[in-house]
Amino acid sequence: MELPVPPRDRRGLRTGFTTGTNAAAAARAATLALLTGVWPETVTVSLPTGETTVMHPVERRLDGEAAHCCMVKDGGDDPDVTHGALICATVRHAALPGITIDGGAGVGRVTLPGLGLPVGEAAINPVPRQQIHANVVAAVAEALPAGERYLERHGLAVVISVPQGEQLARRTLNPRLGIIGGISILGTSGKVYPYSTAAWRASVVQAVQLAAYHSPTRVVLATGARSEQYAMGLFPELPELAFVEISIFTGAALRACVTQGVREATLVAMISRIVKTAQGRMVTHVAGNPVDFAFLARVCREAGASPELSAAVATAHTARHFLELCQAHGELAPLTHLTAMALAQSRRFVSRLGGTLGLEVILVDFDGTVLARLRDEG
Repeated sequence: MELPVPPRDRRGLRTGFTTGTNAAAAARAATLALLTGVWPETVTVSLPTGETTVMHPVERRLDGEAAHCCMVKDGGDDPDVTHGALICATVRHAALPGITIDGGAGVGRVTLPGLGLPVGEAAINPVPRQQIHANVVAAVAEALPAGERYLERHGLAVVISVPQGEQLARRTLNPRLGIIGGISILGTSGKVYPYSTAAWRASVVQAVQLAAYHSPTRVVLATGARSEQYAMGLFPELPELAFVEISIFTGAALRACVTQGVREATLVAMISRIVKTAQGRMVTHVAGNPVDFAFLARVCREAGASPELSAAVATAHTARHFLELCQAHGELAPLTHLTAMALAQSRRFVSRLGGTLGLEVILVDFDGTVLARLRDEG
């Protein structure tokens, strides 16, 4: 289905599009131009959700071997530092069959482990990378009569660039995360939602109210889109409305569960949100809430982990790096201990509200594997 540009959510706020969607749109338009010799006035880009939207190229350059195209990133009513930036793609013919995707000027490079990307690779996250690839394949099929076989014999090299990316990255966490030289190309749904407003918090509360109505015995709180997807796999018997994507608002969601008389709430989260919750942070936005690696090293010691793991964790780079270190050392007890601490902090929060809500906390890996699962009865 096609979305208007930009769409509005149920609160009347404009939804924007991610850097990943803009990169995919630029790559799709450039591919069409390279293979047909004609620039499209607009391009229809597919999103990871299965939706599509129409975008308008603002810069176009074509020669015999390469096509270069840019889009203006619109963050909707929750603009971040990349709002208004040019997100560009250059597509050229390549010697080897298939599609390669890399980052150019203004796209950061990964220099530290723990980000889910190989060190040295362009900071184009997996979902945007898949989105770019899918849109280039679609453009080939659209441009050529036998497009589905073209890539078996011919190659296309896609390079994503952001002209002001290096300057913009200074206003992000990238330098701290060891991503140097530019911004990251991000996005799991392809859209940017206005997370940072009070209205978004209110919508989370409203969603919990709706979930409580349809599933009063259990409401499942997921901290993101992938967590929600994995949660639905863990509880296939529950109606879809029982699942609430709570973003950063753990405390507001738990409070709403108590207010609505829900009998049991399950929190499903990946490692970074479990870490924040274990530290008692019921609003878990990354800004102002850096990961405390001394705290994680203490978690390791309390869980009886080896001195080697505790020392390695003390100098980790990200929460994900902490997880990877535990897995590499074959010591998962710190993950269980951390999940128990997240459960205890959630119980403490609910108890201060005077609630008797049963609680469960599930830590999932990035592929949906359950790493720890603990509950209490309230």
